[in-house]
Amino acid sequence: MTGVKQVPGPKAQGVIERDKKVITPSYMRDYPFVIDHGRGSEVWDVDGNRYIDFTTGIAVLSTGHAHPKVVKAVQEQAAKYLHMSGTDFYEPMQVRLAEKLNEIAPFDEPARVYFCNSGTEAVEAALKLARYRTGRSQFIGFFGGFHGRTMGSLAFTSSKYVQRAHYFPMMPGVTHVPYPNPYRPVLNMDGYSDYGERVVAYIEDTIFRTIVPPEEVAGILVEPIQGEGGYVVPTDGFLPALRDLCDRHGIMLIVDEVQSGMGRTGKWWAIQHWGVEPDIVCSAKGIASGMPLGAVIARESVMTWARGAQGSTYGGNPVACAAALATIELLEDGLLQNATSLGAYLMDALEEIVPRHPSIGEVRGKGLMIGIELVESRETRKPAPMLRDATIRCAFDEGLLLLGCGVNTLRFMPPLNVNRAIADEALGMFDRALSRAESDLL
Repeated sequence: MTGVKQVPGPKAQGVIERDKKVITPSYMRDYPFVIDHGRGSEVWDVDGNRYIDFTTGIAVLSTGHAHPKVVKAVQEQAAKYLHMSGTDFYEPMQVRLAEKLNEIAPFDEPARVYFCNSGTEAVEAALKLARYRTGRSQFIGFFGGFHGRTMGSLAFTSSKYVQRAHYFPMMPGVTHVPYPNPYRPVLNMDGYSDYGERVVAYIEDTIFRTIVPPEEVAGILVEPIQGEGGYVVPTDGFLPALRDLCDRHGIMLIVDEVQSGMGRTGKWWAIQHWGVEPDIVCSAKGIASGMPLGAVIARESVMTWARGAQGSTYGGNPVACAAALATIELLEDGLLQNATSLGAYLMDALEEIVPRHPSIGEVRGKGLMIGIELVESRETRKPAPMLRDATIRCAFDEGLLLLGCGVNTLRFMPPLNVNRAIADEALGMFDRALSRAESDLL
């Protein structure tokens, strides 16, 4: 970190004090960072301190801060027109982006696209579409999942109770089952060699027989890699078995790729790592490099809404669509490959420091979606949430911005154009921060 020694500095402290008087207290701020500007993987606060950003606005800034190509696309479109609702008129930027999303959709069938403004809106629309298409009312979700904070998506969200507290009753019709976390299994294997296949068998043998019949289930909503739940990568048998289950019972397989999609794992969509084709994809976050945009990408045979059945005033805003088109072009021009190669580099480097950090229980992830789970001991695997939080604060002191997820996991989610020099600098900061936190708490 460079700049003034006091953090927060006087300018940052001034913003923080003003914030306390006018901004909702529901926001979560783990440390007093107040941004002034950013470039690529680096950001500077209002007092001139420089940081490496491995949060990217919660995996939103896929092309980094203020990428010149994205900025230019935004400026050029803003100079032409800022808004024209695609719900009521034909809008060229929406068509161009939908055509591009059709090209990269993770299924072998033409796609249709519904545009909205955020991940939770995409999930809400996907749920409505599944009910509309199937005529069924029930859903299956997974413990640890995060799908948004509006009332429909909140019925599935189960990563932290605070996200649901005081909002009951939830939208009815959602049954939760365990997510196949191979580091923390909760079901016995019952003769299965793959824990993901065991979870799917639990849905079929227990849930469908005792709680909800499959012929009343409209969809199964799942994150191919859980985000807020702890950056959990399922076993290889899970998603293929889930696809088979849906096929046999006429259930829509809905994948929430809001955090894991748009190249973050080294493929357009995380589900492609397992060769599985969903029916409906929810996208947002990294789709437009920071501009608010969400999209539901569905098989043409699934998106059969009637005129007026669904709409959005701001969804598919032309400026956001311009940013998304520039983002996709950059991903095609090398950032997908960089996510793969730099992700592998970071994973290898993290594994190398494991022997000197007894608190690292597991390093997991794909591409630049990497989780480090911290424990009190590797033998007991007891979660160490206080250590995780202390490490985040120590990393901030070093000049590295990190966020947690799950109960006790740190996440690395740098921009997809992060380079090796920045990665090495961040690794050194993280190593020192974890050592300091371990010294204080273990």
